[in-house]
Amino acid sequence: MTTTPVIALDDRPVRSGLGRALDVINIIASRAPQTLGVSTIARELGLPKAVAYRILKELVADDFLSFNEETKRYRLGTGALAVGLAALRALDVPETARRYLVRLVRDTGETATLSVRQGWIRVYIDQVLSPHEVRMSVSLGTSHPLHSGSSSKAILAALSTVEVDEYLGQPLDRVTPSTITDPDLLRAELAQIRRQGYAVSLGERQNGAGSVAAAVRYGTGQVFGSISLCGPQDRFTRQVCAAHGSLVAAAAGEISAELGFRPPMPPSGGGEGTS
Repeated sequence: MTTTPVIALDDRPVRSGLGRALDVINIIASRAPQTLGVSTIARELGLPKAVAYRILKELVADDFLSFNEETKRYRLGTGALAVGLAALRALDVPETARRYLVRLVRDTGETATLSVRQGWIRVYIDQVLSPHEVRMSVSLGTSHPLHSGSSSKAILAALSTVEVDEYLGQPLDRVTPSTITDPDLLRAELAQIRRQGYAVSLGERQNGAGSVAAAVRYGTGQVFGSISLCGPQDRFTRQVCAAHGSLVAAAAGEISAELGFRPPMPPSGGGEGTS
């Protein structure tokens, strides 16, 4: 009768140490910049309040978390920042993204590309070519403005309102007759991209080319760039754009997750305890 409880009790301290501390760190990180109190943390992780408080106290002592005495809430501290920056320096985004580009080409038969944002432009840095005889290819290292083409618009749509306003406040060059250069029309386009999760371009950067793209983010939420599928425009019907766009958005989300990005969770209701 006592064998099972003894095993359970022996196993539990392993999780209540490192595992439970990581659970606490992860829930605070996932809600950033929102701060959390001990009651919310304990309730959502299913921890006794005393256990949650002890873990939080230790993490604050090691500067991994910061505690606001006035609000009685916790956020990530300088220790977490140091670890995060070290992990960021170790990332090789093209290597991480490469296998997803290969998968996209296998699943769709179209060329897949990776672009990186550099200020108000983006640059092609990798591609996996379509197996079709008639296919699209890009010139690696070439730069393009953030309003022409799906790879560019996906990046622009993922930027902050302040950055978008700054970009749209400058003259927008017409790359092809289909390039959107009217700021109001472009704002509407960006809103659509955010709703559906991917951008579409039909001849906006290159005549006769169709493409879909989605943004890739670092763990910090900062936009790294975008991935895309591209091919002859006549192959990119409305139905194909929707199907390929969903695949690209999913792949971009997986790449971003490998880079440490976690979409912000909606705020939870309820009051906070402090003891």
